[in-house]
Amino acid sequence: MVNSLSPSLRRVVVLGTGGTIAGRAASGGDNIGYTAGQVAVADLLGDIDAPEGVVLEAEQVAQLDSKDMGFDVWLQLARRCALFLSDPDVAGVVITHGTDTIEETAFFLQAVLATGKPVVLTCAMRPASSLSPDGPQNVRDAIAVAATPGAQGVTVVCAGSIHGALDVQKVHTYRPDAFSSGDAGPVGYVEEGDVRLLRTWPSSPASGPSKILAMKAGEALRWPRVEIVTSHAGASGAIVDLLLQERAAGVAEPVRGLVLAATGNGTVHYALEAAALRAQDAGVAVLRATRCANGRILPKADDRLRDAGALTPVKARIALMLELL
Repeated sequence: MVNSLSPSLRRVVVLGTGGTIAGRAASGGDNIGYTAGQVAVADLLGDIDAPEGVVLEAEQVAQLDSKDMGFDVWLQLARRCALFLSDPDVAGVVITHGTDTIEETAFFLQAVLATGKPVVLTCAMRPASSLSPDGPQNVRDAIAVAATPGAQGVTVVCAGSIHGALDVQKVHTYRPDAFSSGDAGPVGYVEEGDVRLLRTWPSSPASGPSKILAMKAGEALRWPRVEIVTSHAGASGAIVDLLLQERAAGVAEPVRGLVLAATGNGTVHYALEAAALRAQDAGVAVLRATRCANGRILPKADDRLRDAGALTPVKARIALMLELL
């Protein structure tokens, strides 16, 4: 859907990927038994008025349940964002997405894009068929953020809150206000179409855009295999040792990195730590990330395994994958 453009108008491009926001159930009262990714993004915009001076353009990039999000869609999203954001007429990009992996997609895009414009992901906890869907208001709010002068970086907008890509986490299984930014707090709020900013917008990576954006369309990209292993009471090194055995046997996609979902301030069960050190000695990159919802790992001088600071295990995995490319 493209509205006719005049020189005084700016565009906000809305990219659809499916998710609950595009889901449908047999009954309006069913908010959990739906099928995700059923409604086209152009239809999601059907009853939404653009802010003054803005026209909306919709493009369907994918149509899936975000639990099934994969590298190919990430790369396609990054390339479409980079293309649209390079257009001087485009104020920003909105991405409709499922809630399950939205924090991972947001982190990936923040890591690979370098732009002074906003990329705003939004979602819903209730399907489009719900008696009281939350998606339409979230889309309206996301468009308002994308059209805000000075906005930049990758954010997630849900239930009126604006979360930075580095900080956002899904923290509730059912509630419409399902996201938190932990210690950092939200970047701001959307109130009746206006943004109330609490802290600075997320900044682009100092290194500039990722090299993966320069790859030619159709060029194969081999994503490094990075696994997450959780430290817990009674943990062992069995999983890590099996991954090392696979690697030694010459499997097609050997493990190249491990993220240890660590307890507390980056602590790891002694048996799992011993296996992780064996993996590190064998050439596998190992990174510790805390399981805690708040705080960060404070490093110690005698640490033998690197830490991921404030990154969650799933975001640490993405960071390590990009490092290993």
